[in-house]
Amino acid sequence: MKINEMIETAEKRAANAFLRVDKNALVCQERVLKAFQAHRISARHFAPTEGYGYDDVGRDALDEVFADALTAESALVRPQIANGTHAIFLALSGVLEPNDTVLSLTGTPYDTLESAVGLNGDIPNALSRFSIRFHAIPLCNDHIDFEKAGEELKKDATIRMVYLQRSRGYAWRTAMTVKQIGETIAFVRSIRSDVIVFVDNCYGEFTEEIEPTAVGADLIAGSLIKNCGGGIAPTGGYIAGRKDLIEAVSYRQTVPGCGKEIGSYAASYRPFYQGLFMAPHVVAQCLKSAILFSALFESLGLKTLPGVDNARSDIIQSVMFDTKEEMIAFMQAVQAAAPIDSFVVPEPWDMPGYTDPVIMAAGTFVQGATTELSADGPIRAPYTAYMQGALTYEHAVLAAKSVLNALIAAH
Repeated sequence: MKINEMIETAEKRAANAFLRVDKNALVCQERVLKAFQAHRISARHFAPTEGYGYDDVGRDALDEVFADALTAESALVRPQIANGTHAIFLALSGVLEPNDTVLSLTGTPYDTLESAVGLNGDIPNALSRFSIRFHAIPLCNDHIDFEKAGEELKKDATIRMVYLQRSRGYAWRTAMTVKQIGETIAFVRSIRSDVIVFVDNCYGEFTEEIEPTAVGADLIAGSLIKNCGGGIAPTGGYIAGRKDLIEAVSYRQTVPGCGKEIGSYAASYRPFYQGLFMAPHVVAQCLKSAILFSALFESLGLKTLPGVDNARSDIIQSVMFDTKEEMIAFMQAVQAAAPIDSFVVPEPWDMPGYTDPVIMAAGTFVQGATTELSADGPIRAPYTAYMQGALTYEHAVLAAKSVLNALIAAH
């Protein structure tokens, strides 16, 4: 079958899934639009500030719009947050105190966060250095082990936070749906009403009609160069949730006693506002692209997750290869289809914060932006590429042709 015919066949198979994505995007877009209107956003909110940043209306209104868009009491949205791991670390270090325990019900976190919490060596300023313990309960057949979770919550009074990772990280599993997150929170609350429930929301924002905060999550966090930035935000991250917890986190982000009241930004806030407004549409483009690639990979006999008709709660498409050579060839084909650095040939390298060499295809306008067409993965068995993006579905179709040629040649 010719490649154009393969794509047409895949699109027909994905038609119902595409309709569900469009319906979801409309619901999310309405919520975001109402947040902008409720806070009377105008051009004055885009203006940069200097110095201490007192009375920075752009910064403060951006927090409020994000809070509403994410169904939270409060939010901390800052260009100075370097990435999603930084946002998560801020949230944890901002509310946890010495001798507290974090109980992860979704297993160990992804590689970069392992270092931050102290699971990957004795690193300065890791949570473990402050006598904050991170205890992970492995998933059981890709599901939360409620029996073990209940035992730990009952016997360990030092548990102050339950941690849930919505997306899969570098693991072969589906993302947690908001419904599953809500059920897990209800289970936790039935045993301990005093614990904080934190959700790593990276890659998940606007993939469903509601966010984890709508089903009881106390805190969520993520990156602005992923979903919430709409492919426009050049940097930054956010934490959203309970007002008292966001205040505590802001004391870690700046200084105790000042918190959200200080912190200027000498560039325009417009990309952050515009990125949030575009986010539901861009996420829909990412989801449609992932669905298309799932259908195409399956037609070649490759193992993929999620499948075409499966529920999706993040923008990631996983695909498994038999050898590292096949995986590397795939990554190089993704890079060759990019608008930026298409001439670059990616190779595995020792990326900071990761335990294995990582290969990354990312010909993006914003470095590391995963709503742009990209793919990455550690070079370890089973050889799995994690693909995400693109900003436009049309780019995904064009990229699919390049990738299919490479996969067919490899087989």
